[in-house]
Amino acid sequence: MTEGDLLRQRSRGVWQYWKSVAATVLSVALAAPLSASTAAAETPATQRQATELRDQGAAAGPVVERGLEYLVSDYRTRTPTKYTADSWKPFAKALTNAAKVAGDPSATTSDVAGAKTALMTTAADLKAADEGTFQTITNNSFWSDTSGNPIYSQGGGVFKFGDTYYWYGVHYSGAELYRANPTRKYDGNVGFVSIPVYSSKDLVNWKFENNVATRSTAINNGATLGQAGWVGRLGVSYNENTGKYVLATQAYVGGGHGVLFLQGDSPTDTFDYGYFQTQITNSPTTGTGDQTVFTDDDGKDYLIFSNREGRSRAFVSKLRESDSLRAEPGVQIGQNSSGREGNAMFKLDGKYYHAASDLHGWNSSVAHVLESTSGNIQGAYTSEYTLAGTEMDYSHVTQTGFFVTVKGTKQNTVIFAGDRWADFAWNGIGYNQWMPVTRTGARPQFHSVSQWQFNATTGEWRVGPANNYLLNPDIQADRVIVSSVRGWRNLGGSVTNVNGGVNGSRFALQVSNSGGVEQRVESVPAGAYTLSLHTRGSAGQVVITGADSSQRTLGIPSSSGWAKRELTGIELPGGAATVTVRASGSGGVTVDQLSLVKTSAGAPQPPGRYEAETAPAQCRGTIDSNQAGYSGSGFCNGDPAVGAFAEFTVNSETARTATLGVRFAHGATSGARPANLVVNGSTVGTVSFESTGAWTTWSTKTVTVSLNAGSNTIRWDPTTAAGLPNVDCLDVGAAAG
Repeated sequence: MTEGDLLRQRSRGVWQYWKSVAATVLSVALAAPLSASTAAAETPATQRQATELRDQGAAAGPVVERGLEYLVSDYRTRTPTKYTADSWKPFAKALTNAAKVAGDPSATTSDVAGAKTALMTTAADLKAADEGTFQTITNNSFWSDTSGNPIYSQGGGVFKFGDTYYWYGVHYSGAELYRANPTRKYDGNVGFVSIPVYSSKDLVNWKFENNVATRSTAINNGATLGQAGWVGRLGVSYNENTGKYVLATQAYVGGGHGVLFLQGDSPTDTFDYGYFQTQITNSPTTGTGDQTVFTDDDGKDYLIFSNREGRSRAFVSKLRESDSLRAEPGVQIGQNSSGREGNAMFKLDGKYYHAASDLHGWNSSVAHVLESTSGNIQGAYTSEYTLAGTEMDYSHVTQTGFFVTVKGTKQNTVIFAGDRWADFAWNGIGYNQWMPVTRTGARPQFHSVSQWQFNATTGEWRVGPANNYLLNPDIQADRVIVSSVRGWRNLGGSVTNVNGGVNGSRFALQVSNSGGVEQRVESVPAGAYTLSLHTRGSAGQVVITGADSSQRTLGIPSSSGWAKRELTGIELPGGAATVTVRASGSGGVTVDQLSLVKTSAGAPQPPGRYEAETAPAQCRGTIDSNQAGYSGSGFCNGDPAVGAFAEFTVNSETARTATLGVRFAHGATSGARPANLVVNGSTVGTVSFESTGAWTTWSTKTVTVSLNAGSNTIRWDPTTAAGLPNVDCLDVGAAAG
């Protein structure tokens, strides 16, 4: 008797037992979603019987698949009117078929996997019928789930299955201690507690679903995860052939280092042991250094990792397509003798980017990037360079954790998810720090923002109203005592970061008598600001200088203890601003928790003005604010390409002829930049944007067009590879004639 015959015979036997209860179980499962609490309420015996039945029916014959039932129950809660008709139709068809397969006693594992894959694929393609909403992401704070409980998610990742994002990570024992008291270190408290999973539709509001693995999770040789010496750095993929969700994590089990594979039937299922792989071919060591899971646009999954000892080599290893339970031979894409950790990958505009941090123990650093030179993820990469924007505050005081790519209806946005667990804590507050990454010119740009707002439907983002424009304001980036503090330029005298900051934080900035430091903030939007900081020691002063050379000064009196100082009503034009701290007393001054926050908008916008950075305006490029003199909060820096347009949506109460004034800056010396003027889809003329002499010199080009009553689209469409000039805004004048 072959193994297949044995499996089929066992499958027929267990089916006679199961079919008497299958109909009842299925009807209950399809009537309401299977919640985490429902799953937890199942008896161990019931769970064991279901697992045995699935295993016995894996090769052929009927199977009972709770994962498909769960997905059907979940997706039946979707409302058709919330999505476009074109995207709803294939989804509804896949949902109907999935329900049919889930209720079919003769369905095989292949049938179930196919139905599950089709359902998730069409769910992922659902298009919202509305524009979505902006949600606020606030860094430098502890994050909580929708029930108000802590989010524990170290060293994990966010993965989109269907129309839902799932966030997996590790809960260590030290996380609770740190949250309760972030003024000391807990580097010895890295005991494994569980692997939680949270779900979200908007990447901001996260609902706790389940602990997919705990200390009692059984692994090979009779061991449990609670007996593992280390569990961490994980990612999850979906295997289309088996219909399983596979979690790959570093593990130290029974004296051996390796990649532990667990698998579940749904994204929130309790995951079971799949395989423990100690060696990945081509890696010089067993196990891995840091690792993440990356899923490409074609659905293929890869393990991104470094070798464990030394961590000098960066590898990309494809997960075995048949079941995702093995990492195939690794392909080395880079090497650095100093070692790298936090290995992760993202894809932007068709290129792959491998990012990693310095090898020094959960401490913050710049992000080091390898960039693909072809469309092959395992092909050639450039030499290593620093991700722009991570230098001033060491990646917002984090190291690379993972990346999330959101494909919105208007733009794609990459989210850099940084870990702030340096030496396990005592390094500012918060485990999770998320920042947007865009492309500026030929390379990606990291935006270090303490607060920002994100629309997961359109993919758009904007700086939040409470953002602190100063970088490394809490003096936590360096992690060791230095004589030149990260992000702050020495102006003379002795400057260092001393132990003992405000509220028990680890460091503060000390400036000696007659010494000073400054930080130049490259771009702030026009408006009124408040500058605040905590000080102690001798006297000093803080001076803020705007892009127009205007200055405001905050005097610092001497103080034996920490005292908060504040300067309000600082009017700044759009552009660069510089904050300078100087000591004037004999003992020097110590400062901490510096803040520059916008408190109101700048001068009111003229009537009929439409800003290029404000929706529903569209910019085929990036929204920048690094050239002074713009209005609003930024301008459109279009891609250097034909068709890289800037488009405005203009409302008119009546059909009329109107004067349009487009404000622009063109600092290049390569000649004029022509563009077609497209009104409501029709080209009505061509405009030539001549050089204005400098990128900070703005000019206005005026044209006359006919507007319809209601909504009108006004597009500037470049006709050469140089693209458009920088476009600031569009002014729509009163009716002409």
